[in-house]
Amino acid sequence: MDYGCIGKKLPHSFSKEIHGKIGGYSYALRELSEAELPDFMRKKDFKGINVTIPYKEAVIPFLDELDPMAKAVGAVNTVIRRGERLCGYNTDVAGMERLLEKTGLSLTGKKVLILGTGGTSKTANAVARRANAKEAVTVSRTAKTGAVTYEEAYAVHKDAEIIINTTPCGMYPAPDAMPVDPARFPALSGVIDAVYNPLETKLVSAALKRGVKAACGLYMLVAQAVAAYEIFMDKKAEADLSDRIYAALLREKQNVVLTGMPGSGKSTVGRQIARDTGRRFIDTDDLIEKRTGEKIVEIFRKNGEDCFRSLEAEAVGDVSLLSGIVISTGGGAVLRETNVEALKRNGRLYYLDRPTAFLIPTDDRPLANTREAVEQRYKERRKIYLDTADEVIPVENDAVTAAKEIERRHGYETTGDQRTESESAGDP
Repeated sequence: MDYGCIGKKLPHSFSKEIHGKIGGYSYALRELSEAELPDFMRKKDFKGINVTIPYKEAVIPFLDELDPMAKAVGAVNTVIRRGERLCGYNTDVAGMERLLEKTGLSLTGKKVLILGTGGTSKTANAVARRANAKEAVTVSRTAKTGAVTYEEAYAVHKDAEIIINTTPCGMYPAPDAMPVDPARFPALSGVIDAVYNPLETKLVSAALKRGVKAACGLYMLVAQAVAAYEIFMDKKAEADLSDRIYAALLREKQNVVLTGMPGSGKSTVGRQIARDTGRRFIDTDDLIEKRTGEKIVEIFRKNGEDCFRSLEAEAVGDVSLLSGIVISTGGGAVLRETNVEALKRNGRLYYLDRPTAFLIPTDDRPLANTREAVEQRYKERRKIYLDTADEVIPVENDAVTAAKEIERRHGYETTGDQRTESESAGDP
């Protein structure tokens, strides 16, 4: 291959997409086992490669030259072939520094907790040194040399001001995990999580809820790729290239999630967005009906609301793992905080705020089947809809107008018509 990325498992890597957006060269993903790595490196059958877990340190013995930054960090994520010589670089440092800058965080004079001891941990330590952090404490599950345990971090280092997570804790497909609890660090002012899938980890979400500046690793991934491109092509990238690619990638990966009252038009608006953008559309109520073989109203009648809410939570959790889709939620989905957290991991929540005069009660909506029930649900839920929404979209009768407004705010580009996955189901 000319250019590409090597690692042990790459099914969810964004590297090919990012380098494809930079453009001008072919880029491939190559999975290698530990046994295959030596032969691949000795053959030198590439012009340039990125290196990811778990080979950022393992490739070093095969290199003829190390850039000073890679040598200082002790990890390599970019290799270029010059003649028969392999030269190693570390662009992760530049990527993490750009992420900190974009998040509005400085490590200078701060006490920093760095979670994990792998290659990205070494990057974070190098960034802390370059920023003249007051102290950088590495945290490990076991008391490795130079690291403290998580128990010690809570007991001795609760005055930490910045946390940088370099572990895979909280990464897809286990997004409910969180390496530390931000609430136990009262002096905390910033959190950086190198994980980029999901787009917002539970750690970052917990920090943001406490008013702490926090961000996941997608921008870092883009910025380090742009820095690698500069090495590959031996040319300087445009100053705003990382910002442009990040915005485009976020637009593609972030779900559009529609919330609101039964009858507010979520399914209709969702289908219109899917047609306009070419995105897949999923109605969580319809998904529940497919899985159970029963209509929503029958589930309520036979098993009650608690049973339905459990089924709803399962459906919401599953669709929230996906990316780049349009999701229509049930009217009561936001009543459970865990549902909201799941939906926000890869999505942006748009509340369709439709006046009650346009909310028509129907028999297939168990909790909104009379005018009185509709009015009561609206009073009970509207504040929750507003509090959980990222955007509020006023809706009266025109679904197309609402869809276009959501597309504008989300930054979508119209790509043509697409058949949607599901038909409408009654909102409870």
